[in-house]
Amino acid sequence: MKTTKLFLMGALALAMFASCEKETEINKTGDSQNENELKVGLITANETWTANTIYELAGRVIVNEGVTLTIEPGTIIKGRTGNGSLASALIISRGAKLMAEGTATSPIIFTSVLDNIAVGEKFGTTLSKTDNQKWGGLILLGKAPISAADGDDVASIEGIPADDAYGLYGGSDAADNSGSLKYVSVRHGGALIGSGNEINGITLGAVGTGTTIDNIEVFANFDDGVEFFGGTVNVTNVIVSYQGDDAIDIDQNYAGTINNFVIVQGGSTDEGLEIDGPEGTLSNGLFTLSNGTVKSEDGNGSGADLKSKAQGTIKNVIFQGYSAGNNIKVRSSFTDNCTSPKADAYTYLVHANPSLKIENTSWIGSVLVYTKSENENAAACPVPSNYETEANTSAVSSTATGADEDVFYWSLASQKGLL
Repeated sequence: MKTTKLFLMGALALAMFASCEKETEINKTGDSQNENELKVGLITANETWTANTIYELAGRVIVNEGVTLTIEPGTIIKGRTGNGSLASALIISRGAKLMAEGTATSPIIFTSVLDNIAVGEKFGTTLSKTDNQKWGGLILLGKAPISAADGDDVASIEGIPADDAYGLYGGSDAADNSGSLKYVSVRHGGALIGSGNEINGITLGAVGTGTTIDNIEVFANFDDGVEFFGGTVNVTNVIVSYQGDDAIDIDQNYAGTINNFVIVQGGSTDEGLEIDGPEGTLSNGLFTLSNGTVKSEDGNGSGADLKSKAQGTIKNVIFQGYSAGNNIKVRSSFTDNCTSPKADAYTYLVHANPSLKIENTSWIGSVLVYTKSENENAAACPVPSNYETEANTSAVSSTATGADEDVFYWSLASQKGLL
């Protein structure tokens, strides 16, 4: 996991933020019959994007605080290619709203200009599940609680000055409202924004319970599928497939519920679930992951990595297709030359009154316990002989039903026969 890994802003990108005048130009795919409406820089007044137009993101397009962007069902948004300061993304600032309410028959689609999908279509023919990093992604920033490093409850996105309001996320409003995402599919993203730093498909920074998120898809993103930096938002019906890093990534004391989710891993990938806990002093938020199916189609990757003080509940989740030691991994930590245990996911799992729980969940093999290095130059501490026994006593594989996959019939993954 890359903590607060959103993006770097170059001088060129800052110059683009002066305005967001509507422009029209020929689609960069070379389709001269299809004109896209170009979007660039700050959006400073309410706008509505309609399904009879394709919108093209040139660099960072930022919805300013107090502004609402409405996207109609069936609308297609395409991001330009480019890395660093030229990476394209749609950013909803803290205090702004995105009302993107598609339907199962008319989902809202974010994709690349290299995708030849046209108005009224559900998918194109030029990109596949192996095509990623073709543009950036979708980022929502809110005012709900976070637990960032150094005890911060408000953090600034990396590379943006702290006095720039659009770069902040976090606060004290657990019920904060960033708008609504319904039947939204984000495809082929993950552009590089710095060394080892890519944009997630959907990034949720301090998004609150006033926000509605249900039926969302991330398909073929180079980095994470959906990442939660703190916040309290509840999310229903999530499908992530063929991501390059983690499918669902939780950090900074996320305290919401993710209900009914499907993860399909294949090719070069990392974790299905990567879960971290608080980084600062705030530590009372507990996540819930319920009714999920996490699967590898080729044995690559691992199902779940519970680490860095992860606390919450995983229940009714099925892990399948992984090797015996790669279904669920739990981290332990030590100090004093590996002699003194300290709080980490393992201690929360095996505690008499555990704050990390794995219930009614099924997998093959044992829970794997591992340790981290005490510093960058040290070897990992050895795992005490009793740790895996205790972990597997606390988390016992049992019968689970997993996700209701039928609800994802509208998704690209389903339409391509990949579920």
